[in-house]
Amino acid sequence: MTIDLWMLVASALLCLAIPYLGLAGLARAPGGMAWGFGNRDVPLAVPAWVERVRRAHANMVENLAPFAVLVLVAHVTGRANGTTAFGAELFFAGRVAHLLVYAAGVPVVRTLVFGVAVAGEILILTQLLG
Repeated sequence: MTIDLWMLVASALLCLAIPYLGLAGLARAPGGMAWGFGNRDVPLAVPAWVERVRRAHANMVENLAPFAVLVLVAHVTGRANGTTAFGAELFFAGRVAHLLVYAAGVPVVRTLVFGVAVAGEILILTQLLG
């Protein structure tokens, strides 16, 4: 399997793992376990980092599909190369950094590492268009 495809798999696994990070905060919130297993009819007060992890997950879900399309099209069309591999690695590293920085609540750096992930997608796109 190519580096591009490995990074796609790693990104999918990251996307699947992110919600479990927030469970730690949910489990520690008063009434959190009962709320989690219940109908969730009313909001539960959780630490701010838990909400940031939820938003980081939503952002990852929004960005995973375009990344997957780029990687898969590059693979199917035979345009996967060192540049697309580097782009895929940038995307994955940027997404890991985005999650960590977002959960920590560092606003400006969060935007910069998001840009790293987007730059990785742009690198892959250049290989498809060129």
